[in-house]
Amino acid sequence: MTETATQLTHPFMEKFHGRLIGILRWEHLDELWESIHAGMANNWFIYHIGEPPPVVACQPDKLQHFIEEIDKLLKHDHEHDYCGIVYVDDSSAPTFIKIYDPNNLGHTCGSNGAPPPLPGWILSKIQPIDLEVAIAPPGNRRRWWQKIFS
Repeated sequence: MTETATQLTHPFMEKFHGRLIGILRWEHLDELWESIHAGMANNWFIYHIGEPPPVVACQPDKLQHFIEEIDKLLKHDHEHDYCGIVYVDDSSAPTFIKIYDPNNLGHTCGSNGAPPPLPGWILSKIQPIDLEVAIAPPGNRRRWWQKIFS
């Protein structure tokens, strides 16, 4: 099995491509943060896409600090009366959360034919793998790249 094929079947990638629920209201986001806080002793990885994926889970105080800061950022930069840019596997017992950067939303639903952008951050109880490696660039970019060097 190739490295890419192995990455696509990795439990992290199964969660990444799995069914997630959108957090539509700001008060539901607050409830999500509370549910994470209640289970904070459990290990969470904080993955900022574009940086190397973490190899160890973060400490509870670092997780709390991240939640406080990302909450401020989302509510400040996403100037809407709704959230809609946070997705979770289970809002009452979360183990995987995608958080999209309000300043890099593109077409998150992929409605223009292009794949949606990668999230800005992921909170996960499964150790992340490098999404930029695991998710191949769009075919048009691959063909462009091959054309330059062929």
